[in-house]
Amino acid sequence: MADSIQRLRDRSATEAAIVQAGEAVLLRDGFTGLNVQTIAAQAGCDRKLVYRYFDGAEGVVRLIAQKAHAQLADHLAAVPPVEAESPRAFARHGLLTWFAALRSNPLALRLMAWAVVENSPLLQEMEAERNAVLQAWMRERRPRLRTPPRTDVPALNAVLMAAVQSLAIASQTQGAMSGVTLDDDGCARIEDAIGHLLAAWPD
Repeated sequence: MADSIQRLRDRSATEAAIVQAGEAVLLRDGFTGLNVQTIAAQAGCDRKLVYRYFDGAEGVVRLIAQKAHAQLADHLAAVPPVEAESPRAFARHGLLTWFAALRSNPLALRLMAWAVVENSPLLQEMEAERNAVLQAWMRERRPRLRTPPRTDVPALNAVLMAAVQSLAIASQTQGAMSGVTLDDDGCARIEDAIGHLLAAWPD
């Protein structure tokens, strides 16, 4: 009995070490460096264990994504509710809140950068999970405001969300975009610019 408990504990500890190793490799080398060999080397274990416990690198990535998405959900939940007086005001609040949540989450940004240059069922799955986090928060917080007719709100939202997410990724991968350094001061400029762009949003 004691031997089986010890084996269980050892497996649990090894699994945790492998996931932590995957996170370290992803943050240090990006997605191009993330594979069974690099994960096992970082964890200090035989790569056979990565296959045995996770069916390969994809299983590790799934757990990393789950952690990143849970952190995003926690960040969003901690933001105090606002009384938005118009669709434009709530759109601004939502975009800036998401921008801040992404910037605070290096793991999520690395995974998002991966999805920009590759496509796979795993990446599609992670994107759907990440979008579900934001949509759940939006449904909970969205005020009951009438959307003006004859306005393509989904298209406007798609353009602005793409901009916010690209800027968040660039803040980690390049540190700048189009001559704007994406440090705290630069991101404050970006937030101000988003406010100006939202003049196109219906009220």
